[in-house]
Amino acid sequence: MDTSLFDKAAQFAIEAHRGGERRGKGFPYIIHPMEAAAIVATVTNDPEMLAAAILHDTVEDTDVTIEKIEEQFGPRVARLVHTETAQKGASWRARREVQIERFRQADRDSQIVALGDKLSNLRAIALDYHELGDALWSRFHAPEGKKDIEWYYRSLGAALAALADTAPHREFMSLLESTFGTTPATETH
Repeated sequence: MDTSLFDKAAQFAIEAHRGGERRGKGFPYIIHPMEAAAIVATVTNDPEMLAAAILHDTVEDTDVTIEKIEEQFGPRVARLVHTETAQKGASWRARREVQIERFRQADRDSQIVALGDKLSNLRAIALDYHELGDALWSRFHAPEGKKDIEWYYRSLGAALAALADTAPHREFMSLLESTFGTTPATETH
């Protein structure tokens, strides 16, 4: 297998996230994109998808532009990263509603990259929730804390339901249940 594209993307992501720390975790931010790529690798060995997975937060969280991603890694990687990039400026809820709909309508490759990111996030949430309990929810910018986070992740699970045949999606759904229970929070928005 030729890993040159992934190796280049990993170096690029490491540099882009240099000095960044995972909020509330106390370790280098790059660990999260690496885990997202590892999750994607359980579904595919497509070099562009693996590159996109490790680059997925570079546009959203650093000064890297989507044009720079396209220049360095090509149009497909840039498209996959763009699908993962949350819009800026809108309310917490509005940004997530747009993202959920984008994932629902995305092609399978984009959904797989998104699932790598979201499963990595949900793993961290589940672990922290079992350690910290309800104190965890104060880390998030969600207006209604746990209720909003639960809504978001349940909505993601549904938006990515086309991936129900994959181990990462099954793990995602299992973590939803172990973290939030089997009954969804009442929708009041």
